[in-house]
Amino acid sequence: MTSTYGDFPGARPRRLRTTPAMRRMVAETRLHPAELILPVFLREDITKPAPLEAMPGVVQHTRHSLRKAAAEAVEAGVGGIMIYGVPEESKKDATGTAGTDPDGILQVAIRDVRYEVGDDLVIMSDLCLDEYTDHGHCGVLDAEGRVDNDATLERYAEMARVQADAGVHTVGPSGMMDGQVRVIREALDAAGHQDVSILAYTVKYASAFYGPFREAVGSSLKGDRKTYQQDPANVRESLRELRLDLAEGADMVMVKPGLPYLDILRRIADAVDVPVAAYQVSGEYAMIEAAAANGWIDRDRAIMEALTSVRRAGAGMILTYWATEVAQRLNRGE
Repeated sequence: MTSTYGDFPGARPRRLRTTPAMRRMVAETRLHPAELILPVFLREDITKPAPLEAMPGVVQHTRHSLRKAAAEAVEAGVGGIMIYGVPEESKKDATGTAGTDPDGILQVAIRDVRYEVGDDLVIMSDLCLDEYTDHGHCGVLDAEGRVDNDATLERYAEMARVQADAGVHTVGPSGMMDGQVRVIREALDAAGHQDVSILAYTVKYASAFYGPFREAVGSSLKGDRKTYQQDPANVRESLRELRLDLAEGADMVMVKPGLPYLDILRRIADAVDVPVAAYQVSGEYAMIEAAAANGWIDRDRAIMEALTSVRRAGAGMILTYWATEVAQRLNRGE
């Protein structure tokens, strides 16, 4: 058999797969602890961490356990922490006033984590009303029960100010209201918080993969969010949202969920010159944990493969509930 350059038997790609060291050396995509962001939940009415049934290994934190989790993330080299507040049910109301209370649970969490880790971890906050409203929607409702976009923006501006006053480094507006990035940027700047950055939830689909998250934040949702979160069937809509968010002043952009939308993530990453994040959401986490618990997949390999695929698709940052665990594994060279 005659061999020509590039043909078998001269060309044997398997030569670059022969040993772990070889495979590691030629790997095209790598995970790094600093690229990982840990989502956490601080719940107001508990005295010890409350495990989440749908998300094995994840808890609703007390103030003490949250500070400990933040310190562990720093020690592992995790890049950031995204904080969600879970207020007492009695404090929820139609306009989510607990979300703008300077002493509300999220602002308490921000101050606690900032005190614990200072600037060693990028402290991020969820800027949305859904955890604090008695109807569970991400905004204020009008007389017909629809989310009122512009009235909601006024509440977001106030949320941005109190979160920045509490010491947050980055706000993450996740409500998918039109104009939210511009209003938040203007509110932060007017309050003297020009250095607080915005991680825009630019592409957030109305996804079934958020299911376990509802338990994590004690959601009171009635109905669905299809009038403001995006249709899973659409691509051009995502690119339009991207153009708008960048024009309004987004410092970073996000795609959520991650694995079901790797094609969208790739399109977004190719289109921008700002950092791109992806959120490996609760349903993605729960599926892997459940399948592993039943012995159907190798848990550790599945976690790393899923995260690598999100990184390969273009995410420079990944929000994942496995952030600290994976960072520790990476530090051990696993």
